[in-house]
Amino acid sequence: MTHCDNQFKTKTLVLALAAACSLPAAHADSQDPTERIVVHSDFRGSAVEQLPGSISVIDSIQLEDEGSHHFEDVLNSIANLNWAGGTSRPRYFQIRGVGEQAEYQGAPNSSVGFIVDDIDLSGLGMTASMFDVEQVEVLRGPQGTKYGANALAGLIYVKTKDPTDVAEHGGKLTVGDDDLKEFAGYSAGAINDSGSVQYRVVLQQLQQNGYRDNKYLGKDDTNERDELTARAKLRWLTDQDTTIDLTVLHADFDNGYDAWTLDNNGFDTLSDKPGEDSQTTTAASLKMTFRHADAFDVTSITSYADSDHRHAYDGDWANPDYWASKKCTAYDENWNVVGTEPCVYDYWWDKDGNRETLTQEIRLTSTEQGRIFADTSHWLVGVYAMNLDESNDLTVDQQYNGGPAWRELFDSEYEATNLAAFAQLDSDLGDGYQLSLGARIEHRDADYSDSAGEDFDPSETMWGGHIALHKDFSPQHQGYAKVARGYKAGGFNMALPDDLADEKEFDKETLYNYEIGVKSLLLNNSLISNLAVFYMDRQDQQVEGSRQEPGSGDFWLFTTNATSSTSYGLEWDVNWQATDGLTLYGSLGLLDAEYDDYEYQVDADETIDLSNRDLAHAPKTTYSLGATYLTEHGWFANVNANGKGEFYYSDSHDSKSDDYILFNARVGYEADHWSVALWGRNLTDEEYGVRGFYFGNEPDLDWVAKQYVRYGDPRQVGLTLTVDLD
Repeated sequence: MTHCDNQFKTKTLVLALAAACSLPAAHADSQDPTERIVVHSDFRGSAVEQLPGSISVIDSIQLEDEGSHHFEDVLNSIANLNWAGGTSRPRYFQIRGVGEQAEYQGAPNSSVGFIVDDIDLSGLGMTASMFDVEQVEVLRGPQGTKYGANALAGLIYVKTKDPTDVAEHGGKLTVGDDDLKEFAGYSAGAINDSGSVQYRVVLQQLQQNGYRDNKYLGKDDTNERDELTARAKLRWLTDQDTTIDLTVLHADFDNGYDAWTLDNNGFDTLSDKPGEDSQTTTAASLKMTFRHADAFDVTSITSYADSDHRHAYDGDWANPDYWASKKCTAYDENWNVVGTEPCVYDYWWDKDGNRETLTQEIRLTSTEQGRIFADTSHWLVGVYAMNLDESNDLTVDQQYNGGPAWRELFDSEYEATNLAAFAQLDSDLGDGYQLSLGARIEHRDADYSDSAGEDFDPSETMWGGHIALHKDFSPQHQGYAKVARGYKAGGFNMALPDDLADEKEFDKETLYNYEIGVKSLLLNNSLISNLAVFYMDRQDQQVEGSRQEPGSGDFWLFTTNATSSTSYGLEWDVNWQATDGLTLYGSLGLLDAEYDDYEYQVDADETIDLSNRDLAHAPKTTYSLGATYLTEHGWFANVNANGKGEFYYSDSHDSKSDDYILFNARVGYEADHWSVALWGRNLTDEEYGVRGFYFGNEPDLDWVAKQYVRYGDPRQVGLTLTVDLD
């Protein structure tokens, strides 16, 4: 199916996904079923108009229109979604200001779930290639009923394309500046004559230098991207009531990490030991669905993921020659001041980890014949189990100001077992009203130990859920109101000194979300407007803290508990099919997320009051605007822009990003089985910060704290040739 064939279907539905104001089932069923997009992260795989809650979905056509290679290319166009750029690819996300900025502790603990084809990769989302992806779904707000502890802020779900019963083959070749080279291909079809056994295989290799020139080593690839993704899917339709889906994924992202500079010159580095940010994941999911006596469907989802990940960096951000040109206070082997000498400063941070995750979910879902309460209510019950096992080995090599060099070795072991039961009831109340009730109770046993002698084995029980009411006001206007409770488990910090002993363990937190939304069809149904407004109350909020030893470069990041915070805002998406060939679309996110009363203890002599201050990585505005134009002769063009307001980089200091806007474009020609496109991203070469720290990292300045910023990708231009055969 060509791009143009899908144009009207996609452009009239993408915005319906974006804020998901629910339609009652009777109204939804009256629509053409071929024009309904299924939300795969939902229990039932429901059409988006049936789901209460703020949801964005980016489908394969928009991914193609905008030339997206990685989830990093997509996320800035989604309202109230942000990310922290402390890694080579986005791994830590914030929805409505809720989410981690980093994870240096030994126990993984995500606020934003990240799932690929039912495989849980929360906290490991850097392997999110966008090639051969069917759609990306972003569910805002706590998903306490569906996903529990890993979805306090919301969920990102990546659904790749499924096997087909007809032969499909294709490939893509991309070249661009920064020595970008990408090759990708796919093949799909039926294995047997009846078409009951189908397959799809995908292979993608992407390489580029990473936009950094290391002036000390004379190299331009110390921040390189070397990313391989391979995926195989098998579908077996054993009979009309039974489907078995097997997905196998292997991703090998062997990326460099050389992104920081002392002078905040974003793209010329001086490090003598460039770092690494790599992840190798081998994973699989098995989904089996069958119908029992026409009354309910039984769904079993088993997933396993094994990820080796390494994050290492040159922490002094320079080299011996650079530091020797500076003057520093010198010390003897007993740390007594002996005068002023050329600086000696060397710091290397290196964490190797392995994470294994095994999950099992079984749920029973009513059919039309299995509804209860006089055929007014659908029901669902299920159980879930997860075992997560992670080990981390940390090595830190340090030498300051002529003092003795030393090495710290630290390792930790963490295991957690989660058991949950959940249920949901969706009832038709009549007169256009529907009521949805959901609840989940989850028990977690954890065991943490490390080489410093710390040993924790907490056990906690948590619960969440939702209640939602939606109403069909007219065929053109629908709305919903929803209250949801989410939760997140407590955790542990690794490698903290004795004076931070009280911070080695932190407590669980909860979040209450209150939300209303309205969906409207205007201009003879050619324009879709979706509006959601929300208010959130976080209690025992987990935040990022930091501490630097006075007079030295010793610096620690850790997670701690604040008191509480409140947030409110909106998400608004519009999509207008202006003519047969022209579509305009856009989004707007507004957010006000502030602490209530919270004081942060920097050290024994200093306290910072963050009461009523904005949360970190919570810009007050996020927005996007785009247009796609297709001619009947095969020429196409897409222009889009996205931006966000300023935001604090961290909860522990007042360093801020600047606001910015990025402009992108893609133009080309498409025939029946091939297309060629010229594209550009960040066309104005905007310099924008994606992660910042405020601390002292220069001994010649006596470790005086200052702001350091990592910048996002500069302008890039490329050419893509695509071939699709069917």
